[in-house]
Amino acid sequence: MKPLNGKVALVAGATRGAGRGIAIELGAAGATVYVTGRTTRTRRSEYNRPETIEETAELVTNAGGHGIAVQVDHLDPDQVQALIARIENEHGRLDILVNDVWGGEHLTEWNVPVWEHSLERGFRQLRLAVDTHIITSHYALPLLIRHKNGLVIEVTDGTAEYNDKNYRLSLFYNLAKNSVIDMAKSLAHELSPYDCTAVAVTPGWMRSEIMLDHFGVKEENWRDAIVKEPHFAISESPRFVGRAVAALAADPEAARWNGHSVSSGQLAQEYNFYDIDGSQPDCWRYIVEVQDAGLPANVTGYR
Repeated sequence: MKPLNGKVALVAGATRGAGRGIAIELGAAGATVYVTGRTTRTRRSEYNRPETIEETAELVTNAGGHGIAVQVDHLDPDQVQALIARIENEHGRLDILVNDVWGGEHLTEWNVPVWEHSLERGFRQLRLAVDTHIITSHYALPLLIRHKNGLVIEVTDGTAEYNDKNYRLSLFYNLAKNSVIDMAKSLAHELSPYDCTAVAVTPGWMRSEIMLDHFGVKEENWRDAIVKEPHFAISESPRFVGRAVAALAADPEAARWNGHSVSSGQLAQEYNFYDIDGSQPDCWRYIVEVQDAGLPANVTGYR
């Protein structure tokens, strides 16, 4: 028996990146996974990228679960409400909610002070990163709390510990990613009376489709990018954070993480899972002890 057989999950923002990796691994553990996003085979979002929610759903099914693709703009309350109504009608339950909607890579202006940063781009980034999560939780959580041991995952960038000590490169980006961590803490408080759990989870330096394109490599030859950026040696596949979320979802004592902020690397040590290459990259410890410390790239002892 797979540990998540009979469980129903919603991965909001599963077109690519962490969302896709999480959806696949929940499927590999046996879950039925609704995967949402704006890009389908007939219509692209503002990203204008080729990855689609249908592809993600097929990957979930191929991994051993049941993938269901639903086109949803999570800034539209009516669309989100209709999605949850469909899940309720088809399954009568929701066990796992993953709030992974982001959509801000093309909006970020790195190392630009707020008085020079585009307000339009900045506020759009906040809406995509924060409002989407709130809207989705508003409609999804009444279904999730009907059963004990429901799990909400808020996907962000950086742990609370790291972000508390390090400015995240622009006011808007910093606010967006820390807001998601705070959201997990708030949801943890509100879900506790229903024996449900909320956790903020961050991947490390993730080899998303966009990141691989940036370096001009594929997953199969990603190490070629180390020539351009030696610290990329600590990077991880999107499946690694997926395995972190699947491990949390399968843990009958997951409530011990309620309100916590954790990384894929931390959870790998706790649950003894590995990335697709058989390694256990501990990116955030590496960033602090090697990269931010100004030392030469060397992942010995970190993966």
